Amino acid sequence: MKNLLLLLILANVLYFMWGLATTEDTGPGVALVEETALGPPLQVTAGQASDSIASVGAVLGSGEPSDLEAVVGRSCVTIGPFKVSSDADTAALEYSNEGMKAAVRTAKAQVFVGHSVQVANVDNRAAGRAIVAQLEEQGLDGPFIVGNDEIGYSIALGIFNDAANAEKVELQARAAGFDVETTPMSRERDVSYVDIGLPPGKGAGAIVEKYGEDRVALRDAATCPR
Repeated sequence: MKNLLLLLILANVLYFMWGLATTEDTGPGVALVEETALGPPLQVTAGQASDSIASVGAVLGSGEPSDLEAVVGRSCVTIGPFKVSSDADTAALEYSNEGMKAAVRTAKAQVFVGHSVQVANVDNRAAGRAIVAQLEEQGLDGPFIVGNDEIGYSIALGIFNDAANAEKVELQARAAGFDVETTPMSRERDVSYVDIGLPPGKGAGAIVEKYGEDRVALRDAATCPR
């Protein structure tokens, strides 16, 4: 019995010593794993979300400028119309020199010609000649008959860019006892516009101040330069 107990104690000592000798080092290292142990390849389905991510990646990397504009938006201003093309060229050059993208664009548009002042409701050409004579006696310069038997007759007193001048002539003709009409006139013609792309953080306040609100289109009303 005593010998059996000694054998058991010796066996435990030997097992303990064997465990110390075979303990693996658990410190940091690199584990080599065979590819076949990783299981089947992961299947990824490309969908709308993945397309969106790829698009943004292209914008932030090597995408086209138009891609970037689609993400961050553009701020543009259109100035015009310019009746004289050289004025549009000068404006485009001015803003190009300030580092903005600017382009001149031509189009057809109704352009204000002036305020037309006329004596209306003239019965016939003979009556028109008599009215012309009376107006000239009142000091009005150059009245003339317009119209025909089909559309009727009137006496043209002039076309004025300045509304104050038009009103002055109208009052003179009314003082002579005639029915006078003053109407704005416009005509379709070729005009020029300047489209400007504003850089980030740049406002259009200075442009509006220079050309006036009626000649500057902003936001959705503006056209971006191509």
